[in-house]
Amino acid sequence: MQALQAALPLEHFVYLDDSAHAPYGERDDGHVIERSRAITAYLRQTHGIKALVIACNTATMAAVAQLRAEHPDLPIVGVEPGLKPAAAASHTKRVGVIGTRGTVTSAKFNALRTSLQDQADFIVQPCDGLADAISRSVENGDDSKVIALCAQYISAMGTFGSDPGEIDTLVLGCTHYVFAQPHLAALVGPQVRILSTGEPVARRTRHLLETAGTLATQGPGRVQLVTTGEPAVLQAAARRWLGFATDDAVRWAA
Repeated sequence: MQALQAALPLEHFVYLDDSAHAPYGERDDGHVIERSRAITAYLRQTHGIKALVIACNTATMAAVAQLRAEHPDLPIVGVEPGLKPAAAASHTKRVGVIGTRGTVTSAKFNALRTSLQDQADFIVQPCDGLADAISRSVENGDDSKVIALCAQYISAMGTFGSDPGEIDTLVLGCTHYVFAQPHLAALVGPQVRILSTGEPVARRTRHLLETAGTLATQGPGRVQLVTTGEPAVLQAAARRWLGFATDDAVRWAA
């Protein structure tokens, strides 16, 4: 959301938080596809969206192909772990990847990994519970579980650093994990590059809108918050992580 606002300052965004049906990363593909289809239909019918960003690696892996087939007239941008740029950036050619189990065990992820196997050695770590812990931390103001899980999973991956045989690049394979980046950076050290996907996704979204001739030319841009969960939780998250001053959030019960 931060990257999209920076790249598209005149656009109106509808940010939908499906916390009543989350976390996706620990659910089966059928659940994720069903939710992705319902959300897309809602956003089109109620908000008349002109493009869709699937801001979830797991939902992208499970549902993006079906959504594109069902909505051929709608530009759809997915997110996936940045394995290719990480392989290019790594000097030791050992790249760490953290993500939800749903993402890192998906066929789409493993096809991407296989296609790059001659470019780097990817050390992949599923991080059960981390996305949920990050979400819950905004409710209780306690990062202790987030810190503990980060330490557990980083420790399991091996040695980080810039020497031969060490992991010198870490890919954040879940859009929640950027909020744990300070903790992760403290664990892996300053010599390790941490990559997320916000800016590339924002650039791609802008390109598709420009190509379609639908880029907003008048502002100001704004963000509308919608949730299937508790509005107060989304409001608190927006204040903490996006710097929003607003307390406006609409609950969508479906």
